[in-house]
Amino acid sequence: MIAIIDYGVGNLFSLKSSLAMIGAQAVVTGDAGVLRSAERLILPGVGAFGDARQKLAQTGLDAALCAEAARGKPVLGICLGMQMLFDRSLEYGEHKGLGLIPGEVVPMAGRLPEGLKIPHIGWNALAIRKPDHPLMKYTESGDCVYFVHSFYASDCADSVIATAEYGIDVTAAVAKGNVMGCQFHPEKSGTVGLGILKAFCEM
Repeated sequence: MIAIIDYGVGNLFSLKSSLAMIGAQAVVTGDAGVLRSAERLILPGVGAFGDARQKLAQTGLDAALCAEAARGKPVLGICLGMQMLFDRSLEYGEHKGLGLIPGEVVPMAGRLPEGLKIPHIGWNALAIRKPDHPLMKYTESGDCVYFVHSFYASDCADSVIATAEYGIDVTAAVAKGNVMGCQFHPEKSGTVGLGILKAFCEM
């Protein structure tokens, strides 16, 4: 069973529907006990880093998530959920992340070529950097996925398993051991996204 972590931020039920489409049993929960009993955890998220990180801490689910990650349980962060896996974010100030993957989250503004719109919204092709990683089992370079973001992960080269080109190479997917993340939304990325979710469910 997969626990989709509900801390008041995220597109939870479209994610649950996508998992149902590949035959995966999932529950949306804010109960730390359910996190402990689940086989895998997904941390979704939309909105501002500081607000989401505060809500996660207020529920106590951050400690439960980190404890399960330390036990070796597969964890997948999606969009803002991926960003919170890192050490810190520079989104409207400086905010401490979960510290599960080394690196930081930085603004696209000032780093992209002039003329590119921010937020980055739309479909972009993946460049697979670590094709042997289990999360990329059903994915190939050139497959397109759907992004919505204004910030991206940086200083995390050792953990990058896929990038996407948007004026610069943007971190698209990361992994460190059993902890993984997608900057894009697999639940909004058609058959390619379903393949990534399927690969996660097989870990």
